[in-house]
Parts: sequence; C-alpha cells; structure tokens
Amino acid sequence: MIKWGIIGCGRIAQRFMQGFAAVDGVQLVASFSRRAVTVDDFVAKYGGAACYTVEDLLASDIDAIYIATLPDSHAAYSIAALKAGKHVLCEKPATVNLPELDEVLAVVKETGLLFMEGMKPPFYPLYTRLKEYLATAPIGPAGYVRAGSSVADCPPDHPNYNLDLVGGSLMQIGIYEAFLAIDWLGDLEDVQTMGRFGETGIDMFAIFQTKHAGGFSQLYAGFDLHGKGDALIAGPLGHVTIHKNWWNPARATIDYLDGRSVEINEPFSDGGLNYEIKHFCDLIKAGATESPVISHQMSQQMINMIDKARAQVGLVYPGEQSQESRVRNQEF
Repeated sequence: MIKWGIIGCGRIAQRFMQGFAAVDGVQLVASFSRRAVTVDDFVAKYGGAACYTVEDLLASDIDAIYIATLPDSHAAYSIAALKAGKHVLCEKPATVNLPELDEVLAVVKETGLLFMEGMKPPFYPLYTRLKEYLATAPIGPAGYVRAGSSVADCPPDHPNYNLDLVGGSLMQIGIYEAFLAIDWLGDLEDVQTMGRFGETGIDMFAIFQTKHAGGFSQLYAGFDLHGKGDALIAGPLGHVTIHKNWWNPARATIDYLDGRSVEINEPFSDGGLNYEIKHFCDLIKAGATESPVISHQMSQQMINMIDKARAQVGLVYPGEQSQESRVRNQEF
C-alpha cells in the first residue's frame, strides 16, 4: 500500500482523486490546503486527515505527495517534501523556470527519492498504443509537429489570468505543446515567439515555432480564442493526426504516403490521471528516482522552451530576476 498526501485541494486535485480511485494499492492519508474550508471540504469528500499546515502534512505517515497547487509554489513544496523523505509527483509545470527546476533536481539527487512532473498525455492508452503501432509500421522519423490549444471559456476569476500565480497561456497550456514537440522531435535548438498580453499582464495568446534536432514545430496556446484542436505529426512516409482534444487523446489517424489509412481508438477512463498515478506508483516500487517517460531531462527541456519563449516576449513573473520592465497590453 502506497500512502499519499496531497498539497492543494482545488480543481486538479479533484480530478486527481477521480483517477486515484481507479488505482489499486493506494491510500489517501492526509491533505493540505492554504484555505481551511477547502481542505475540510476535500477530506469530507475523499477521506483522510485534514492538515492546516504543510508541516503537519509532511509529518504524516505518507510515502508520496501530489502537489496540486498553482505553479508559484511548486518548487518550494517539492523541495520541502523531498527533504521530509517523501516521493513527489508535481503538477505541470514543475517549476516557474529552469533555475528553480535545477534546484529541485539537486535535492532529488541528495535524497535519492522519486520526482516526476505530472504531464499526463504520454500515459494515456491512445498515446502508448500509437507509439507501439508506429514501431512496426513507421511513418519514418518525425520532422514536423503542429499542435495547440486555446480555451476561451475560462471564468474571469480563473488563476490562469493571475500574473502573481504564474498564469498565462505559455505556462499553463504551452507546456503541453512543449512536451509534444520534444517527445517527437528531440532536443530544442531554437524558439521564435509572437503573441499578445491581456489586462492582467499575462500572455493571452501566443504562437511559438521551434527548431529541434529532428525538425520543426508550430505551436499555439491561448485564453481568448476558441481553438481546442488536434495535433499533427509528420514524417517522410506519412503523418499522424491525434484528434481533438489531443492532450486527452482517445483517437488517432495514421495516413501513409502509399494511401493506407489506419484508425486507432483507445478511450480513456476515470478522468485520465489514473494512468499517470499507476506509472508513478510502479516507479516507487522499483526504487526509481525518475520516470523514463517524463524524465528529469524532459522536464528541463520543456521548461527551458517556455523560458526562452517568455524571454522573447518580455513575460516575467514576480520574484524572478528579469528584464527592465514587463511588456503589457500590446502586441509582442
């Protein structure tokens, strides 16, 4: 039995518990939120003890912690949990920037504990089956990726719009696209970014194209246009379409140069986070310190891409050592 604690009891923690209920051999022991009423409501629904300080949570009899807070606190909570002897599954993005992630990974090395960023798409049945199919019927090495998501229905009070809480389309959505490009095209070599800011100082819409060891990508992310979309992965012998919503993948089409077309359908269950949770638990049992799927290097590559994109448009979060001023309410 792997005993879990949760830091942060908001929207994503609720979805985490939907998947958690479908995984064998796990138990929720304790939860913490910065707001007492939030953690009280959470434990009333899901069980376990309510903790009103993070110190109380870390002193609990738990093996692993899921960090479900907003990105501004990911690094601090990850380091505290690791130093308390707990394995850490931290929601994406793992940290605000690459230097913060390097600090976390230094503690991982010191403690010998498991740390993984919660990047869900590669654990879905569709994604794993697609990779397996292409291993025997390839489209050739991928040379181009196109993907994006723009969600225009976030409520006005959503944390995505909050600069202090590390909101913005690149950080909240673009990190998914960063994963897809790196997973298929390899190491990042260059980034070019354009877009626009909103009234709260966050990037409301961004387009970024990237150059990798294996090819090129064209990506977008935003909050003021309706652009929930698919993803395209192209190789010399064909291309793959992961149909919308590609970040919760359930259906893909492979179109080959010779005219063949193959449909792959793999519905997901229990909200989709159950596959990621099971993978993490398997890693704990194996004594691993990182995932071979979302490795530490993968997390470094992803946040490095977002760092470079933010630097080009002048998006800086409070507390970061940064450029002279923040660009607001204008075209990048």
